[in-house]
Amino acid sequence: MNIAFIGLGNMGAPMAINLLKAGHDVIVFDLVEETIQALEAEGASRAESAEVAASGAEVVISMLPAGAHVQSLYLGRDGAPGLLDALDSRPLLIDSSTIAPDDARLVGAAAAERGFTYLDAPVSGGVGGAKAGTLTFIVGGDEAGFEQGKPLLEAMGKNIFHAGESGAGQVAKICNNMLLGILMSGTAEALALGVKNGMDPAVLSEIMKQSSGGNWALNVYNPWPGVMEGSAASRDYQGGFLTDLMAKDLGLAWELALGSKSSVPMGSQARNLFALHSAQGSGQRDFSSIQTLYRQGEEQGKK
Repeated sequence: MNIAFIGLGNMGAPMAINLLKAGHDVIVFDLVEETIQALEAEGASRAESAEVAASGAEVVISMLPAGAHVQSLYLGRDGAPGLLDALDSRPLLIDSSTIAPDDARLVGAAAAERGFTYLDAPVSGGVGGAKAGTLTFIVGGDEAGFEQGKPLLEAMGKNIFHAGESGAGQVAKICNNMLLGILMSGTAEALALGVKNGMDPAVLSEIMKQSSGGNWALNVYNPWPGVMEGSAASRDYQGGFLTDLMAKDLGLAWELALGSKSSVPMGSQARNLFALHSAQGSGQRDFSSIQTLYRQGEEQGKK
């Protein structure tokens, strides 16, 4: 298929590469020249704008930082038309960004009015999952659109869920990431407590992994440096899922809770912790660097 891929960040770039490996023709657009060049080296074609990339495409996939960027891409901004008004053709539209459900519903409704099929399809699985092609896609949109997009999503992921109508994918993703933020901050807290009391972090991790405290953050993405080979923690927290993005997602969960009058005390605490961590200069580090929030005395001693 002819696919336009817009947004080549830590997640988008490996997703686009997997589409190339599956034999699709992929034309890419991003604001960062280096990422475009990297995709060209993998066999992608470049476009000078999102509109040029989408023109003639059978499918448009976007992976952008926030709802404002998604609205700007599809609906336009400052008098400039978005893709919904600029395109003569009607490609399938798949947005894999994590944004507010109301933003997804707004774009989805505007797309439907203009004869487009639009899916909100945020992902779970991290950069490792994006590279391995094992992501989980959580899709909102009508059943026909889901069935149309599913074979393509299977080139990038192994678990493809239809969450419900437009916006449902975002609701499920926000709930998932709120839980992830809670688990990561709790895991970091438990590890710091054990180490402060004489435990080897690797030994403590193995014990908890095989006990009732086992969870994804501990088992797959251990936040203590040197415990898990290849983890972001063992790369000085570089790459991966940024603290700023986790803080954003926890903010989305807070907004969702306010709108539905839901009680999220642990989600609120995780939001505060990641906001503090970001404000202290770790916004561009992997979110597992929340571990350093519990090791500030040690961190200062190294400086």
